[in-house]
Amino acid sequence: MAASGEGASLPSPAGGEDGRRRRVSYFYEPSIGDYYYGQGHPMKPHRIRMAHSLVVHYGLHRLLELSRPYPASEADIRRFHSDDYVSFLASATGNPGVLDPRAVKRFNVGEDCPVFDGLFPFCQSSAGGSIGAAVKLNRGDADIAVNWAGGLHHAKKSEASGFCYVNDIVLAILELLKFHRRVLYVDIDVHHGDGVEEAFFTTNRVMTVSFHKYGDFFPGTGHISDVGAGEGKHYALNVPLSDGIDDATFRDLFQCIMKKNWIVAMQTAVAVGVEPDNKLPYNDYYEYFGPDYTLHIQPKSVENLNTAQDLENIKSMILEHLSRIEHVPSVQFHDRPSDPEAPEEQEEDMDKRPPQRSRLWSGGAYESDTEDPDNLKSENNDFSANSHMKDESNDDL
Repeated sequence: MAASGEGASLPSPAGGEDGRRRRVSYFYEPSIGDYYYGQGHPMKPHRIRMAHSLVVHYGLHRLLELSRPYPASEADIRRFHSDDYVSFLASATGNPGVLDPRAVKRFNVGEDCPVFDGLFPFCQSSAGGSIGAAVKLNRGDADIAVNWAGGLHHAKKSEASGFCYVNDIVLAILELLKFHRRVLYVDIDVHHGDGVEEAFFTTNRVMTVSFHKYGDFFPGTGHISDVGAGEGKHYALNVPLSDGIDDATFRDLFQCIMKKNWIVAMQTAVAVGVEPDNKLPYNDYYEYFGPDYTLHIQPKSVENLNTAQDLENIKSMILEHLSRIEHVPSVQFHDRPSDPEAPEEQEEDMDKRPPQRSRLWSGGAYESDTEDPDNLKSENNDFSANSHMKDESNDDL
């Protein structure tokens, strides 16, 4: 990590304890940036294309195995989501006038989760990348797998939530469980990973750990006392935080809790052992990063509302939950399900709960990237690294 403050990424060697360079598999669908949630909506798949452009112009793609994800089939998605919900997503169109109002309400689509053109192919691409990443890990073809189009952790079994329709994370974990007795899922998004926690709340085969903002904030779940149920009791860990936590405080809290578990958490560049220059290389979306044109964002001056006593209480309660887990819990290993059909590729009262927030977006204009969908369509230069990929990637692309 740069001492000058130019970098804030996680320091990690490219290799493991054996000194071997880790094989990193990176999934990217070129058309992912074409999908458009609608005018003013804060969810913008176009950002995935922007992130990919940075990966390419930093030269990181030369150190990765590049794969184009195979779209997840309806059968793949039904491994977690209900039949009627998947059928609705597969048949939904971007024309609200032809949608059954009862289905719209039942499956929670609308303002937060609009039915836009290409909704289901978007879900298939996102889920396909995460399932493909899990397959790579299961087969031993990669040590680390990355899918920046995934991470849609709010989607529930039978409804959309928080901009998420298909929970690619749950599908990937189910794939990993075919070969592994246990999976550790760590979520450091500002919002609670409620969809993933809910999916595995009663099993001890998956431990979910979520570090998130808690209070009058979407989705309003993730209380520290929510620890799982039945066989899954103490296998759901929640670390609720207030506004303003700084890097050093978060790092200390994270390391204290996660040293009780096994984890490798890396960004794409760190995964391949590269510390990218803070000065951005010229790329297809260079103007989006003005006026500083730097990789790392300067943090705002915000009061840290996480008191030392609050953090000590959180640590103590989490470590107490962890102490109650069996050292080697028994697991019945069932017959492995079939592979996917498609080919791979002030001190707070800890017992007081704020009301659950059902909406993530208020519906107001979200001023960020361009709102013109025509500007989001893939042009020839949008995938200007295509020639590099054909020469330097594997045959999966």
